[in-house]
Amino acid sequence: MRIDGACHCGNIRFVLDWRDEPDAIAARACDCTFCVKHGGVWTGRAEAALRLSLRDPQRVSRYAFGTGTADFLVCAHCGAVPAVVSRIEGRLYAVVNVNTFEGFDPARIQRAPASLDGETESARLARRQRNWIGEVEIVEGA
Repeated sequence: MRIDGACHCGNIRFVLDWRDEPDAIAARACDCTFCVKHGGVWTGRAEAALRLSLRDPQRVSRYAFGTGTADFLVCAHCGAVPAVVSRIEGRLYAVVNVNTFEGFDPARIQRAPASLDGETESARLARRQRNWIGEVEIVEGA
């Protein structure tokens, strides 16, 4: 299943290849202050593939906080946050914000609250390796 998404102005776009056709997509509504303020509800799976296209890379801000092990890709033009990336042992992993999906039936998204408070850095990185999108490509100027 192919899922397209983008920030509001289209500067950050993505194509998510889910690699099967599920009835529903599980998504986590993180309760950290950044995700709450930006409407971050994240999904990913290790078997999926993601192609991120940054039309104007100069207008993409990377924001890291907490452990500093992930970068939120924030469009500096419209302010939307369509994806988060994390480099672990030389490999790039990602999750995407379901609120930035385009042409996808929102009824197919199963949203659940998530809290990562108290998670150690090593546990966080291991969880990302297990659950985040395991094949990520970023194309600039596309």
